[in-house]
Amino acid sequence: MKRIILPVLGAVLLTACSGPSPAAAPSTAPPPGVSVFLTQQRSDEPLHALEISVRNATDTPVYIADVQLVTASFKTLPPEKIDTTFPRTEQTDLRVPYGEAQCDPQAVPPVQPATVTANVRTGDEPLRKVVFQVPHPDPLLTRLLKAECSAFLVKAAATFSWGTSWKRAGEFLRGEVTLTRQPGSTRKVTLRTIDATTHYTVRRVSGGEPWAVLEPSQQSVSVPVEINPSRCDGHAFAEAKKANLFPFRASLDQDEERVVIVVPPKEVQVAFNLYAVKACGVGVG
Repeated sequence: MKRIILPVLGAVLLTACSGPSPAAAPSTAPPPGVSVFLTQQRSDEPLHALEISVRNATDTPVYIADVQLVTASFKTLPPEKIDTTFPRTEQTDLRVPYGEAQCDPQAVPPVQPATVTANVRTGDEPLRKVVFQVPHPDPLLTRLLKAECSAFLVKAAATFSWGTSWKRAGEFLRGEVTLTRQPGSTRKVTLRTIDATTHYTVRRVSGGEPWAVLEPSQQSVSVPVEINPSRCDGHAFAEAKKANLFPFRASLDQDEERVVIVVPPKEVQVAFNLYAVKACGVGVG
């Protein structure tokens, strides 16, 4: 009899001690028919922001309390409050800032997988955490990571700066830009050219490419440049933030060309704008 009673007694005691089974955690799967993808508008670039685009292919309203982009390629920022209900929509864009790129001091790293985490309520269901998988590799995150980490590598070797003295020379405004070596760097830095912005064209006063070369033995080198307004329409003047994001095309040693965005100091931005107003004849008539 003991061989029969003991297992049964053990089972009873085990059941009594273990208690009720814990409730299953809510699913983090996205609601059926709801998806997200990443985009970026031109106006997002100076804000270090992108768009989390929401698609709801159903007739059931979906409420989103907040969203958060999570990837090892960029610093994770706190969730961005949304507090919006989405009916059926092909694409509704949510502008959110994204964190600083996590760069490697030796090379541009490959982009890492990403998710969008959100607190979501579908119809009358309770609010729950949802994780949207971003298709990997995402082309936008790949481009943003390459751009930011390319600039990181160049800036580790040298800084690029706009001179503070600018004078009118015919139809142009003339000054200089300077490359200054960073402490501890011994790399050759080549400034190949400076691209135009939404408002200004920049050119070297004389000579061709490259515009300037900072040799390993040099601490700094400057090159005379001149700018003029490439457009005089109201839209060009309205895009003030983009107007001063100058793409400097540079390379390290024999490496590939990389882009560094260099913004003039505020007083130089004012000088550029005053010159453009006069050159374009804005307010004259």
